[in-house]
Amino acid sequence: MLPDRAFFDLLADAAKAETLPRFRVGADVVNKEAKGFDPVTEGDRAAEAAIRALIEKHFPEHGILGEEHGSVGLDREYVWVIDPIDGTRAFISGVPVWGTLIGLYRNGRAVMGLIDQPFTGERYFADGTQSLYSGPEGRRVLSTRACERLSDAIMFTTSPHIFDAADRPRYDAVQDKVRLFRYGVDCYAYALLAAGHVDLVVESALKAYDVGGLIPVIEQAGGIITDWDGGRAEMGGRVIAAGSRAVYDEAMALLRG
Repeated sequence: MLPDRAFFDLLADAAKAETLPRFRVGADVVNKEAKGFDPVTEGDRAAEAAIRALIEKHFPEHGILGEEHGSVGLDREYVWVIDPIDGTRAFISGVPVWGTLIGLYRNGRAVMGLIDQPFTGERYFADGTQSLYSGPEGRRVLSTRACERLSDAIMFTTSPHIFDAADRPRYDAVQDKVRLFRYGVDCYAYALLAAGHVDLVVESALKAYDVGGLIPVIEQAGGIITDWDGGRAEMGGRVIAAGSRAVYDEAMALLRG
């Protein structure tokens, strides 16, 4: 049995109860990476624990892949993929573009997903057929923008510094062709793409939990999201998301070198 919208909302509300009260109050930060900076906060851990507790109660037969508390049952038919705070750096900096990502995979393919923005009160949900927005602008069905040329596109990436020496020139080739490029906003860039406000997101070094909740929202809004080789993006890596086939094809030609 698949969960319904109400259950996804229950999960998002449980996470919000742990994250939002900790935002802009001086979060306790722990660095997970010895040779760099990969922050985690009490909010990350508490939010994921709240989500997992509800899944384990209502869908004990499902597996869970989480960022902060490990994974269980990854060989099961249904696996939940959780990023309690996507954009932890933004969260600890007081920037309101972080979000909670919750995806559901069936046999390794993302079929339902949610992007929740607790601070702005926006929620983007893919129910298996269509993507839906709810928030300050009301409720509506999401649809990507029909941009026909890369030269007319608006593009986001988290930062150009996420690309290694081999991939940076390929990314730069795409950036040089678009009308407007912007950095930052983490998962919110993908939400903007699904809502038809931007046309392209290009990133690298992503994990499964970075994309699990995003893939259904983009695809069910009419967009395309793959790895740079054109394969499925469920396990992360180098990812491209586009609102139209025309922009996707032009960008992919450059990313493939």
